[in-house]
Amino acid sequence: MRRPTKLSHLPLNALRAFEATARHLSFTRAGLELRVTQAAVSQHVKVLEDRLGVQLFRRLPRGVALTDEGQSLLPSIVEAFGRLTETLNRFEDGRYQDVITVGVVGTFASGWLLPRLDAFRKAHPRIDLRLFTNNNRIDIAGEGLDYAIRFGDGLWHGTEATHLFAGSQAEPAGRSQARGAAAFLPRAGMAALV
Repeated sequence: MRRPTKLSHLPLNALRAFEATARHLSFTRAGLELRVTQAAVSQHVKVLEDRLGVQLFRRLPRGVALTDEGQSLLPSIVEAFGRLTETLNRFEDGRYQDVITVGVVGTFASGWLLPRLDAFRKAHPRIDLRLFTNNNRIDIAGEGLDYAIRFGDGLWHGTEATHLFAGSQAEPAGRSQARGAAAFLPRAGMAALV
C-alpha cells in the first residue's frame, strides 16, 4: 500500500510545471514560460504524478489534455499560487503592506475623510488603504470590504458597529444634523483612521 503524500514532499517546481502545462496544454509552451526545457517540464510533471500516484495529463500527439484528476487539482493550485502572488506583492521596499478596503458614503469621503488620508498614510505606511464609495447601503462581505463607514444608529444586521462621533461632527458640509451618527464596521482596531 502506498504511503500518503505529505505536502512538504511535493516539489514547488513540479506544482509550477503542472499549473503552466495545464494552462497551455503543452509542455513546450510551459517550458518557454518557465524558462526551462520541455523535457524539464515533463520530468517535473512526472515527479508530481509519481508522488500523487495519479496521472494528471493524457499525452496526445500534439500537446496534452488534463485527466479528471488533473482537472480536480488545477483549481486548488491556481488559487494557491494566486494567494501566494497576492501576498508577495504586498511587500514593498522590503516591508509587508497590509491591504484594507473601506466602503464609505461619497459625500463623507470627500467632505471629511479624504482631507485626513495623508496623515493616516504617514502614520500607517504599511497599510494600503483602498476606498470604495457607496450610497450607505452595502453588503460588507459581498463587496469584499474589511470595513464600512455609514451614517445611522449602528444597528445593522450581522455587523459589529463602533460609534465614531455624533452627526454634527460627522456631517459633510451642507448636511442636516438629523442624519445620525457615522459608524465604522465591522472589525475593531482601525479607529486610528478617524
